Amino acid sequence: MEWVPTVFIAFKLVVLAIGMFYAVKWHYDQGKKKGTENQRAVLLMGGKLLALFVVLAAVLLWVTFDVATLLGIDLRMS
Repeated sequence: MEWVPTVFIAFKLVVLAIGMFYAVKWHYDQGKKKGTENQRAVLLMGGKLLALFVVLAAVLLWVTFDVATLLGIDLRMS
């Protein structure tokens, strides 16, 4: 049962990444439809949001393991 948190976290990351992809794509398509937004600016913002998401996911994972360690829960994979 040690693999369950790993699978849940991986599933959560995949679902959030797919949702973020479609959110950026929708906003990109809306800007393209209006013709007012610059394509480069939209792609740059999407890249920044993706980088922020990855950093926040890593921080959340680190904090989760840190709190679990403080509570005496062993989450090591070995």
